[in-house]
Formats: sequence, structure tokens, C-alpha cells
Amino acid sequence: MPANFSISHFNLAMDKKKVNQLFPKHCFWDLDMDQIDLASDKDIIIPRALFFESEFEKHLDILESIYKEEEILSVLMNTREPISNSVCSRISRRYNSKPFKRFHA
Repeated sequence: MPANFSISHFNLAMDKKKVNQLFPKHCFWDLDMDQIDLASDKDIIIPRALFFESEFEKHLDILESIYKEEEILSVLMNTREPISNSVCSRISRRYNSKPFKRFHA
């Protein structure tokens, strides 16, 4: 796969899927899951999918099948969603990136 290829362009099978086919409702408790678009709503999908740490690995595997690592990292570093510092730490270790935190004590 060429490095400049967007994952949403080459993963057409995943583009046809809906968020409610990939993630449980409790990740999007306040949203209509039928209205969430994998391509345009990554800013809400990525942090919400990782919010429940008990499902971290499973959900991150799904996210990585849809989005590039750089997209996941960028969204999490800039989100206003309340993701934990533990999630930030796990992501920075997984992607060998500079550590970051969302909440400072």
C-alpha cells in the first residue's frame, strides 16, 4: 500500500460498514449511531471507541483497520472528549510517539 494512501480510500469493504456494526452502543450512548459516518466522524469515533479501557485492544484493532496510526494519534492528541491519561499512555507506547496527556494533575 502506498504511504500516501488514505485508509478510507483503500478499505472499501470497511467504508460500507456502519459504526453500529463495529462498536457497541454504549460507546456512543448519546448519539444516533446510524448517523455516524466512518469517514467524516473520526474525531468522535476514535476517542469514543477507546473510552472504555476494558475494550481497548479490541476497539483499537478495529480502529487500525479503518484509520492510519497518524490519524488515530492526531485525533487523540487534539480531542475534547474525556479520554484517560492511561489511554494516551498506551497509544503513545504502541505508536512509539512522544508521551501526551489529556488531563494534568
